Amino acid sequence: MVEYRIDRRSGVATYLQIVQQTKQALRLGMLEPGDKLPAAREVVEALAVNPNTVLKAYRELEREGLVEARRGLGTFVRRSLGTAPGDSPLRAELDEWMKRARAAGLERDDVAALFTAALGEHFEITREDR
Repeated sequence: MVEYRIDRRSGVATYLQIVQQTKQALRLGMLEPGDKLPAAREVVEALAVNPNTVLKAYRELEREGLVEARRGLGTFVRRSLGTAPGDSPLRAELDEWMKRARAAGLERDDVAALFTAALGEHFEITREDR
């Protein structure tokens, strides 16, 4: 089950943060086809957000063909985005790099800036990434 965390200082709309975190869970294999997303009511209670915000996020995921709403049952994952399993050698290397970054005294925002810069150098940046 995915647990959403909202960063109200990020400047990214709350519904987009939910969409992005769901996609990340799909990429990492934390969510797989057939899995049920948390009920909108549960997300609203956990995050103290407007119900329409959660519904908008779920509609966007549905529009992209990633989930499907089943009337009276909930919202279920239709397809995965996973290409790199969470237990891959690359994940282990990234974990080690993160440990070294923390040991070097880097803060979360420092690591995020380094990662984003490297990502931009090696991959095309899309509108969604901004």
